[in-house]
Amino acid sequence: MPSSALFAIASIIWGSTFWAITLELGEVPPAISVVYRFGLASSALFATCLLRGGKLMLPWRAQKWMMLQGLLTFCVSYVCTYNAEQHVVSALVAVLFALMVFWTPVCARIGLGTPLSPRTFTAGIAAIAGVTMLFWQSIGEALHELTHGGTGGFLLGAALAVVASIASSAGSVVVTKVREQSSNLMLTMGWSMLWGTIFVALWCVATGQPFVLPAKPSYYAGLIYLSLFGSVIAFFAYFTLINRIGSQKAVYTTVISPVISVLLSIRLEHFRPGLIEWLGIAVCLGSVAWALRAPAAKPVSIRLDNAIETTP
Repeated sequence: MPSSALFAIASIIWGSTFWAITLELGEVPPAISVVYRFGLASSALFATCLLRGGKLMLPWRAQKWMMLQGLLTFCVSYVCTYNAEQHVVSALVAVLFALMVFWTPVCARIGLGTPLSPRTFTAGIAAIAGVTMLFWQSIGEALHELTHGGTGGFLLGAALAVVASIASSAGSVVVTKVREQSSNLMLTMGWSMLWGTIFVALWCVATGQPFVLPAKPSYYAGLIYLSLFGSVIAFFAYFTLINRIGSQKAVYTTVISPVISVLLSIRLEHFRPGLIEWLGIAVCLGSVAWALRAPAAKPVSIRLDNAIETTP
């Protein structure tokens, strides 16, 4: 499948998941919903591997990286995201997640030695500006509420969303290390999601959060969509994209997904964006085009005596 199609799949699906998460809030503690989501997603991935005649076991040296990916991407990031949406509007969470265009190159620099380029920061600044304009009205309403007697929940939600974006960025970089251990993306995703599920479940037990089942059909509809589409399909497309074009370019799905979210609102919720929102869409698309046209980052060469060690 072409990289452009993978980019579109991840962006379109994740463009709807910020709203879909709200279907799971209320009756069930946020962390419990994360357990249900990735427990179902990992089960689907393992079942698919078995149906294809594959084995499920992987060596411990590979499991260590998948544990780290599970902790960052499917535990810390999503527990923070679900809790953030209890305090701030999903639009603001989408804006703060766009900060991944900065965090990911920094994490890649720290973890893999990938060089940072001026284009990375110029495209990132444009992306954040575009997403902010896109949700200008929602952000303005939230800030107005905060300055007129609102609770500290707004600040807590914003902080959780930033932590979630940093954890997701670090997890995106770990994808490269997982790939070095196994080329079976479906299997490694299954293990990473399982480890994430286990970590969140242990957190829920330690903090006394009840494993309850909701009565609303909308919850189960959201759960199935988020598990199969928002987790299995979208992450498969995203991780494949990282392996092809690198995490610094693949992360721009987080800029396109808010645009998709707004376009869906126009179609399904009769939302009528103003001039500033349309300008934000244009800036977002421009920043993505600018970032994706960047040449691939060159490996870092480190000279050790008479040998040269090349790191990706």
